Amino acid sequence: MHRRRILMTGCSGGGKSTLLNALAGKGVQIMPEPGRRIIAAEQAGDGRALPWVDPAAFAERALAMAIDGFKRVGAGTTIFDRGIVDVRVALDHAAGRPPSAMIEQDCRYDDPVLLVPPGPEIYVADPDRRHGLAEAIAEYDRLHRSLTWLGHEIVMVAPAPVAERVAQVSAALGC
Repeated sequence: MHRRRILMTGCSGGGKSTLLNALAGKGVQIMPEPGRRIIAAEQAGDGRALPWVDPAAFAERALAMAIDGFKRVGAGTTIFDRGIVDVRVALDHAAGRPPSAMIEQDCRYDDPVLLVPPGPEIYVADPDRRHGLAEAIAEYDRLHRSLTWLGHEIVMVAPAPVAERVAQVSAALGC
């Protein structure tokens, strides 16, 4: 059995985690979001690499975690909840650079990339997601432009009830 690495990315608060949890419940392999894992670990520790304390340290850890996860998945299809592209796009944006070839130097996800659009009706800030909807939409726009620039086939995950989104993703991936 070959290995497929599928990226699910898009707008913060767009319902990615809910959709991924439903897919995991159906037996799909999921790689959890690096950012959320780092925040949980930092809040249990000294908190120095939290994105609102030291964004550079947070980004470095997120990139290392995303690359490690990419390299260590086994056979079959794994869907990544955010990943290397997200971190590289955030780093380029923070530095005021256009999307860079650095994204491709690490690892390339298999097509299609699953892109979750903004869901203003479901967006909620939480203790780990402190930015507002406008910032989330701007992040989504940067990701969409970068994925297009990188030549990825993009499947837009339609705003719909979770069961319909699971069926759409399953059909798009043939699983």
